Amino acid sequence: MKNIIQVSRTKFQNNDYMKIQEAKRLHASLMIFVEHLFDNVINKERLNIALIREITKITCAAIRYDSRFLLQTKNEIEHKAENNYLIPHTVRTTITALVIGTFLKLPYYRLNELGVAAMLHDIGMLKLPPELYLSDRGLTDQEKKLLYTHPIQSYKILQEFNCSPAANLAVLEHHERENGSGYPRNLIGEDISLYGKIIAVACSFEALSAKRYHRKAKEHHRGILEIFNNEEMLYDNAVVRALVFCLAVFPIGQHVLLSNGEKGQVIDVNPANPLYPVVQLFETTHEGKKITLHTSYHGINITRPLTPEEIEVIHNKP
Repeated sequence: MKNIIQVSRTKFQNNDYMKIQEAKRLHASLMIFVEHLFDNVINKERLNIALIREITKITCAAIRYDSRFLLQTKNEIEHKAENNYLIPHTVRTTITALVIGTFLKLPYYRLNELGVAAMLHDIGMLKLPPELYLSDRGLTDQEKKLLYTHPIQSYKILQEFNCSPAANLAVLEHHERENGSGYPRNLIGEDISLYGKIIAVACSFEALSAKRYHRKAKEHHRGILEIFNNEEMLYDNAVVRALVFCLAVFPIGQHVLLSNGEKGQVIDVNPANPLYPVVQLFETTHEGKKITLHTSYHGINITRPLTPEEIEVIHNKP
């Protein structure tokens, strides 16, 4: 555990390449940490809240310094435990929730509480039979009812280990929805805590945009649009707007085709209009530098995301 903290404390370098590599190392450290965290809950019934707070502080610091690189590499997370989606889902949800919380200008101590809650929001799953959440088969009505108890299980675990009341409430409420259609208490609007609202959006977005046993991952822009359209008023509007402005409809890290036929990768958002982010082209100039451009309505804009096959061709170029 000590090594994880030491790796994550390394300062980001000025060079963008070094920042990306550091972001990847932080992701890898978080994956290892969450795997150990889950193992301790399952096999030893232990939960080190103080260490979780420390790891959350480190992640908050990286996001407040420059969230672009964590967002750019977030979707490249790989892990040896491919049979347990909860590990990468927890890491991605925590990063997304903290980015949203930072955009909403939560004070530092509240960001830390939010991060702890996000990291533990699905901990109750570990108290359920694994086939309920690691299976590609359809669940019976009785199994679904059991699965829907995981927020209560998470809440009980956090209470046992003296986690903060605000974090406890967030894990209990992360499946509540603005229109009262959520669970476990069918809360409506203002009755749901802010942390619960943030984790609801972060968790839902990451669930939509990640591969699961029973379905393929949705393209990231489609995942964001599904949250953004929000026709049934499932999510808090302020939190949804924060997600869109932070990640953009075409999120940081996404490979895209531009209207002029060039291909590139989204590297930053445009706060004035999330539909038109900053893109870095894959082609380099004669000086070996990569070209960065601001997409716009009247100028060059994004036509569509690249397919996995197109991305593979680009990365396999000599």
